[in-house]
Amino acid sequence: MAHLDSEVKEECLREDLKFYFMNPCEKYRARRQLPWKLGLQILKIVMVTTQLVRFGLSNQLVVAFKEENTVAFKHLFLKGYSGIDEDDYSYSVYTQEDVYESIFFAINQYHHLKNISLGTLGYGENEDNRIGLKVCKQHYKKGSMFPSNETLNIDSDTERDCLHIDLQALSKNPQDWKNSSFFRLEFYRLLQVEISFHLKGIDLQTIHFRELPDCYIFQNTITFDNRAHSGKIKIYFDSDAHIEECKDLNISGSIQKNTQYILVFDAFVIVICLASLILCTRSIVLALKLRKRFLNFFLEKYKRHVCNADQWEFINGWYVLVIISDLMTIIGSILKMEIKAKNLTNYDLCSILLGTSTLLVWVGVIRYLGYFQAYNVLILTMQASLPKVLRFCACAGMIYLGYTFCGWIVLGPYHDKFEDLDTVAECLFSLVNGDDMFATFAQIQKKSILVWLFSRLYLYSFISLFIYMILSLFIALITDSYDTIKKYQQNGFPDTDLQEFLKDCSSKEKCQKESSAFLSCICCLRRKGSDDHLILIN
Repeated sequence: MAHLDSEVKEECLREDLKFYFMNPCEKYRARRQLPWKLGLQILKIVMVTTQLVRFGLSNQLVVAFKEENTVAFKHLFLKGYSGIDEDDYSYSVYTQEDVYESIFFAINQYHHLKNISLGTLGYGENEDNRIGLKVCKQHYKKGSMFPSNETLNIDSDTERDCLHIDLQALSKNPQDWKNSSFFRLEFYRLLQVEISFHLKGIDLQTIHFRELPDCYIFQNTITFDNRAHSGKIKIYFDSDAHIEECKDLNISGSIQKNTQYILVFDAFVIVICLASLILCTRSIVLALKLRKRFLNFFLEKYKRHVCNADQWEFINGWYVLVIISDLMTIIGSILKMEIKAKNLTNYDLCSILLGTSTLLVWVGVIRYLGYFQAYNVLILTMQASLPKVLRFCACAGMIYLGYTFCGWIVLGPYHDKFEDLDTVAECLFSLVNGDDMFATFAQIQKKSILVWLFSRLYLYSFISLFIYMILSLFIALITDSYDTIKKYQQNGFPDTDLQEFLKDCSSKEKCQKESSAFLSCICCLRRKGSDDHLILIN
């Protein structure tokens, strides 16, 4: 009887394991169990994608409104702005007269803003809760300089002086504040002049898309940078837009009802993702319990432990992916509902959460394609090649970092693409992919023959090493894994302890002695009630 109990226990465990590793089609054929979890995932894909598209269109309106206002501000407050930034700064001036005219032009434009602006703009309060401009200048404390005699006497400590000009002062005679001693600049000591002011605006274009409008606060700063003292003052314009809840909105029409429909749709998405999250978490928990049963049985019967590879077979990575995606979708949907209700304004965080969750949802579709042999090759090749590719990238990354630092130090002063470390890394990555090669060679300045010769040696060696050697080895690693998987699919994969256990009876005689119906009956009679939940629904 004890031997029969042991065989029944083993057969029940084998049946549970077989059912756990079945795909939805096999489960339907085995027990007529409808793949309702698969249907839930398909519904979630459609709803999450629809939600993302709607939010993406709304987010585009927000970003476009900010960018268009920034361009408008540059044309309004920068004297002689051509419409195209010279570099990372808007434009530059070269004479003292141009500096004074640019400063006074920005101040006058701010004063007459309501009469000249085409936008829905108004004056806003600054950090001091005052309406007006704040002009600050930073300079060395004291000093004297005589370039003709090559003499310099200066205090390296800096000081910052600020002047607040309100609308009342601007309404008076302009000569009163223009002749102020504050605007008498000593350019040999001057480091920078900064003009800051706040403006308010309302985005009305959202009304055409049946959405509630947003209220904005624009924190604008005009900076005259003279730190280099090279005879060229760079003028920067920075506009930082913040969305705030409008204090009083009174809009007639169907906009409010449309917003309610969107909120209901977002709530339904949260419910679907919450159900998917609960089901996937339940499956992982039950899989861990089934693994514990298998480990205990294997240790009891064969007196040895199961290998790590077989233990990891019970952890379904796709379920982990779905759980992460569901969590991000739920959090992003809550943020989206708060944004629609005008309680929050963090569009960027919401777009990152919803965009990443949608990416993971669509990546999860590969799981179902993997049930077909032709598509499963891709997944198996990625799994087999990933460890080797990571080790290879770690080694190649050391060489890549070496070239990055070398190019930044040597070529940085002579080439725009090598000015910053991140720019150098992006430039080298483009070269690896064969992009923009000639322009990188041609843009190097020939002011130093030694640096020019070094740049040729540097670029030729990097391109040859990474394209002809490292990139080829990288592809060879993946190709080798692909060939191995194809060979396994033709000749069969090596059997592990788990796969050996999942095989049917070891001999035909044993199979003939025990009928399948009898075994099924015995399994149902002898299984403990506490073990019913261990039959997994994958």
